[in-house]
Amino acid sequence: MINVVLVDDHELVRTGFRMILQQQSDIHVAGEAGTAEEGLRLIRTLTPDIALVDVHMPGMSGIELTERVCRSKLSTHIVIVTVVDDARFPKRLLDAGALGYLTKGCSADELVSAVRQVAGGRRYLAPAVAQQLALATLDGSASPFDTLSSRELEVAMMLVRGKPLTMIGEQLNLSPKTVSTYKQRLMEKLHVDHVLSLAHLMTVHGLIDTPNHHVGN
Repeated sequence: MINVVLVDDHELVRTGFRMILQQQSDIHVAGEAGTAEEGLRLIRTLTPDIALVDVHMPGMSGIELTERVCRSKLSTHIVIVTVVDDARFPKRLLDAGALGYLTKGCSADELVSAVRQVAGGRRYLAPAVAQQLALATLDGSASPFDTLSSRELEVAMMLVRGKPLTMIGEQLNLSPKTVSTYKQRLMEKLHVDHVLSLAHLMTVHGLIDTPNHHVGN
């Protein structure tokens, strides 16, 4: 039996996924969460085979959740499900440790197939995404965020949500000085000089839906 948890802030999306997956005799939906924080707790408690994770959620993002699951060496495989189908973004997510990538426009059959494939330890890429990744590799185009380390990306995601360095430090178990160093380094790599520019760049590349209006310098 493949145990799955659903992590998405839209109840309608979770309901749809649950209805599709529970029709399969070999798949069991063990739990649901509306936030990544809640999802992380569920994953640690239930240790499911698969977590279907939305990218854009209030609070912690799907990227951060993926990073933390991988860093904690949990056995759960992450399948990212999102509306974003830009090849630059999936590559960053797969680098973060996700084994699967689906768009919300996928069919019920594709969803089930992806869950089974990733449960077997194999990577699954939606066909459209695989094609885009191949084309991106051929023409050499890449997201500037590919140059960031996992930790730098995590700090960047928190900065654009207006979190102060002290709070970021507490959440990541780092000193504010270390967080400040990460901030300086990631801004140099991305060639931006303040958090507002960082938020704009993240929006352009699909890492956040819209810039946070509370963003400061």
